[in-house]
Amino acid sequence: MHIGHAVQRQPLELAWESPRRYGDPFNEVELDVVFTAGRRSWRVPAYWAGGSEWRIRFAPPQPGKYRFETVCSDASNSALHGLTGTLEASPYAGDNPLLARGAPRVSRDRRHFEHADGTPFFWLGDTWWMGFTKRLAWPEDFQLLAADRVEKGFSVVQIVAGLYPDMPAFDPRGANEAGLAWERRFTRVNPAWFDLADLRVQWLVRSGLVPCIVGCWGYYLPWMGVEKMKRHWRYIIARWGAYPVVWCLAGEAAMPYYGHVFGPKSGARKAARAKAQQKAGWTELGRYVRRTDPYGRLVTIHPTDLGRDQVNDDAVLDFDMLQTGHGGRDSVANTIRSLTAERRRKRTMPVLVGEVSYEGIMHGCNDEIQRLTFWACMLSGAAGHTYGANGIWQVNTRAEPFGPSPHGGCWGNQPWEEAYRLAGSRQLGLAKRLLERFEWWRFKPHPEWIAPAASEKDYFLPYAAGIPGEVRVFYWWHPAAPWSKPMKVRRIEPGVRYRAMFFDPRTGAEHRLGVVKPDARGAWAVPIQPEMSDWAMVMEARSSRRA
Repeated sequence: MHIGHAVQRQPLELAWESPRRYGDPFNEVELDVVFTAGRRSWRVPAYWAGGSEWRIRFAPPQPGKYRFETVCSDASNSALHGLTGTLEASPYAGDNPLLARGAPRVSRDRRHFEHADGTPFFWLGDTWWMGFTKRLAWPEDFQLLAADRVEKGFSVVQIVAGLYPDMPAFDPRGANEAGLAWERRFTRVNPAWFDLADLRVQWLVRSGLVPCIVGCWGYYLPWMGVEKMKRHWRYIIARWGAYPVVWCLAGEAAMPYYGHVFGPKSGARKAARAKAQQKAGWTELGRYVRRTDPYGRLVTIHPTDLGRDQVNDDAVLDFDMLQTGHGGRDSVANTIRSLTAERRRKRTMPVLVGEVSYEGIMHGCNDEIQRLTFWACMLSGAAGHTYGANGIWQVNTRAEPFGPSPHGGCWGNQPWEEAYRLAGSRQLGLAKRLLERFEWWRFKPHPEWIAPAASEKDYFLPYAAGIPGEVRVFYWWHPAAPWSKPMKVRRIEPGVRYRAMFFDPRTGAEHRLGVVKPDARGAWAVPIQPEMSDWAMVMEARSSRRA
């Protein structure tokens, strides 16, 4: 059987129809297809497409000739088992950066991300937890939001595969146009739900946005059990593993269902046992995802606080994702404290915040807090940053707000049509584009470069990072006032000629300051900024390398 041509990194879909009928094909039959090229092989899981049809999606990792053979759990079914064939894959020649460069992976220094070809990858994520629901209608709403995020500079979208937060199982708010992702009692998946989710995943990739696929919210694990959750994850991998995605095992993975968290003290022991069971379960699931995914996509987990603490063995994770609160200004200290502490832990891995102070949630989470949190994290060594807007994560609409969560509280009813225009999303894109002018992946925190500097005593003082002798980037929350003691850049290298500019993190406007003239001790007093607000400042050596 000769299939013909495929394209490197571009999913090719093959289908097989079984004349033999099964009473429960999803649970009774597993089909894999083993592709071989030279000494390498990829065992690709197939997905049940409904009826008696199974399909696989294979994205050839490299150009060349591939042989394949089907392996069915029912070896007596000659329509599914033992079929062989070949295909020829040509190099990808298009302009989609995710297909041209490959999916994100961990960089060699294990602090950042890069594409498969070694090109650095800047993670600026957005949070659409319920983006597969019909409240974000396909195609008009989904494509509008994706286009806005691309224009602003986002690179990742966090989205949940049908088993959502803030609702009980089988809640109608979790439906898309084809219903819910699973049938009642978790008997089997609904292939039609996934068909419509396919369109959205494919559109994200076509737009240059990496889907960070969250398998479910953590409390679904005790509801479904480990073995059923493995079938859920196998199905996700079969559907979307051929695309340049990132896997997130679960959201708030170790958190029991809301009643156990917010209930009376008598439930504390039950909640503790449930948390321990979920941690053990997600550790096992992490190992399973790694074994099942033939492409080795990045694996992480969304936590209640620290990603590594949601599992019993952090070797199942490629990077550490944090959740640090929705208290606005009050969450800044915990955010930076957690980030810096996690970066010091062994094993070394990239660390980033996956959820913090959604813009517009409760009070005090405005665009200023988005700027402060982004800059403080990035200049403290984060591998990237994830934004969220209240109204988008749960997809409120004017006609159909999400409403209360199981704990009884409502996070807010601002519709996504308004929330996507909140100023913070554009301002973070401006910040990312500024950092991308430089070799930002080589940046390291340098609090010794500025006085005063942020520390455990005060996380609202200035931040500094960069590359010695090449570029320095600063951010401060409190403006330098004419009547206050001036900020000073310190330890300027002898013989390095820097030019400086102020960067307005609200608008992206630049104000040139000219050549930096340090004193004999290598210090330079920062001029008064154009307006009394937060500012970034860049010092670039004339001989510095640009990205």
